Amino acid sequence: MRVAVEADGGSRGNPGPAGYGAVVLDATTGDVLLERYASLGTTTNNVAEYSGLIAGLRAAAELGATRVDVRMDSKLVVEQMSGRWQIKNPGLRPLAAEAATLVAGFTAVTFDWIPREKNKLADALANRAMDEAAGKPVSDISLPASSATPAAPRSWAPPSLDKATRLILVRHGETALTKQGRYSGRGDVPLSDEGEAQAMAAAGRVAGISRDVAAVVSSPLQRCTRTAEHISAQLGNVPVTVMPELIECDFGDWEGLSFAEVRERWPAEMDRWLDSTSVAPPGGESFQAVAKRVRGALATLQSAYPSSAIVVVSHVSPIKLILRDALAAGDAFLHRLFLDAAGVSTMDMWPDGGIAVRSVNETAHLR
Repeated sequence: MRVAVEADGGSRGNPGPAGYGAVVLDATTGDVLLERYASLGTTTNNVAEYSGLIAGLRAAAELGATRVDVRMDSKLVVEQMSGRWQIKNPGLRPLAAEAATLVAGFTAVTFDWIPREKNKLADALANRAMDEAAGKPVSDISLPASSATPAAPRSWAPPSLDKATRLILVRHGETALTKQGRYSGRGDVPLSDEGEAQAMAAAGRVAGISRDVAAVVSSPLQRCTRTAEHISAQLGNVPVTVMPELIECDFGDWEGLSFAEVRERWPAEMDRWLDSTSVAPPGGESFQAVAKRVRGALATLQSAYPSSAIVVVSHVSPIKLILRDALAAGDAFLHRLFLDAAGVSTMDMWPDGGIAVRSVNETAHLR
């Protein structure tokens, strides 16, 4: 999938109140697929421009794009990201590094400078972000006549379920490591006796949500496949399909350790990991990498099971990232949401990009 990203940022004062905007377009038709904008508080034009680039690249990754044509009217960002200019401002280096990490996740990315008059959509979004932050009245931004419906339509109207794919997200039951509060990533630990009971209870809750389930898909690790087997049995032996993309984050050297033990042995690495989803534990995997593979899995499921209910049995990190994206939340959401063992969450996805989150971490069935 090839897309174009147009991004911009601005600051009213330089430094001053700042914001960014980014749009992702179909590279062939020019249709708008996603748009992003946000205020940044007080900062500089260049920081805002880099922030717009990062937001655009993240949005392209959400869509599963493999090739990206970046177009910006910031000569500085284009030349620095192309490697032709040095990054002399130390304040821009972390942003450039984050953008470079995102670029590495695509098959190919090009950077091209365009005049401001050809970057009107991103510029308008950046100004909208600054106006909203200042409390000024704003109006909807006019998209090109050829553009598609925005991927995340907003409405208070009750959505029709006719074309929705319903995802019933289930975290696996408890293991020995779960009970001890230890990092449990790729280690293939089994359910505890309590975990078996929790998995059976979760199966009953899933059946209460929908008995007409088209598929049960699971992480390949046994704590998930065993939970999925209980759910399958409750639903009349719906086949369980293993999806490798649903596996837990690889915590690398931290596997099996507690938070306190990691904090004592890797304090600096822990701080960097907590500060950015682009940072991986030593020898492990970043949350950005997890999010990319999980988004691909969801796109596959939505395509394969339109207008159907699907049970997804996975782990804390993949489920949190799915819910973060569904709720259009920031990365702080990952640290604020708690998911219990055998907790159940439900969301609906529509072909036009609409999403409705119906429940998060239901646990009444465990009492």
